Amino acid sequence: MSSVAPPGARFHHGSVVVPAGAVHTTPLGYDRGSVPLGAPLPLPASAEFVHRLSGCGEVVVAFEGKLGDTLLALSGVRAVLDWLRLRSVRTSVRAVGPYAGLIARTGLIAHRPVTTPHGRRAVIGDRAGIEAHGSEAVVSVVLDPAAPPCWSSDGRAHPDLPARHYLALERRLGIRLPGTAPFAPTLATGPNDLVEELRSVGWLGGLTIAAITATSWPKRKDYTAQRYIALAEQIAEAQQAQARLLLIGGNAEDGFRVRAEAPRRHVQVLHLDGVPAEQLADLFPHCDLVVGNDTGLTHLAAMTRSPERPVIGLYARHSHSKWRTGLPHHHAVATDLSDRMHQGDLCPVRDAIPSDVDVHMDAFPPAELARVCLDLLNGVRP
Repeated sequence: MSSVAPPGARFHHGSVVVPAGAVHTTPLGYDRGSVPLGAPLPLPASAEFVHRLSGCGEVVVAFEGKLGDTLLALSGVRAVLDWLRLRSVRTSVRAVGPYAGLIARTGLIAHRPVTTPHGRRAVIGDRAGIEAHGSEAVVSVVLDPAAPPCWSSDGRAHPDLPARHYLALERRLGIRLPGTAPFAPTLATGPNDLVEELRSVGWLGGLTIAAITATSWPKRKDYTAQRYIALAEQIAEAQQAQARLLLIGGNAEDGFRVRAEAPRRHVQVLHLDGVPAEQLADLFPHCDLVVGNDTGLTHLAAMTRSPERPVIGLYARHSHSKWRTGLPHHHAVATDLSDRMHQGDLCPVRDAIPSDVDVHMDAFPPAELARVCLDLLNGVRP
């Protein structure tokens, strides 16, 4: 299932199917492969939930929380819209809130029939989004990352959050939905001013690496700019190339900020702080490699890139399988603690599990991590 990466850490390829017997799972209750598309499941639906949703003429998609939780929950939106389409329920669908633009890129809403809202309203989103927009809703679909378990069906586990959300709603709705793994939608991308400006001055030519320094938990999830620079140096030297490293930071106090460092022997470094997620969605496809901690921008990179361009997430404490998109090019390098969280379907925060070792991002030495990156860049499975 995995191969040795840095000491004390393991590499997990994004395309690996996890056997149901290898991890702690909750049986889905049926084999999806044996249930025809659109057929009733061999377990009861949530009758009240189905009744309320069936009578809705408007669906509002509302997320107000973290970017990463939002992106990994969009499969839940897909499940509800798949069900409405199978049931021939005509609705208007719109997204609201800070992520409306990103949600529109998934195509989940773009192809819905445009009608005047009528009848009752359903709201799908996180708790903050539903509190903000669900006061008039007759049914709310709360997509809480702590809620759905790691399901198992047809001999395989479904550990990633997009699979968990989609299958949880399939069970509640009571019919076999059309989605298959990977359940996460991808986002459409295109040109924008930032991409064109960076290309015009040579930042997107040759070997380009993006590294995510933004994090909501700096003490435990910040790999640091210095480590990323050392990583890029190792990769560039091995490739006998000059690398361009884009360090993607979080929101800057004074807004969007770009700063170039003095050129190094093998690496040119550009700091990009406070860049809106929608602009980064168009930038990530132009990078040969994206490396980041377990955070929303790393998930965004995976959902905007083609399968031949790898994304590597670094996981020190949380489950490397749950907090990934499930897309085949979204890989993980994870500590033993992260692997135990994966095996037991545990969360160190939700389940109040103290770490038995004081190891965080220093578990991934740049020299050893570079070997994994080089294998992926060269088309070799680590």
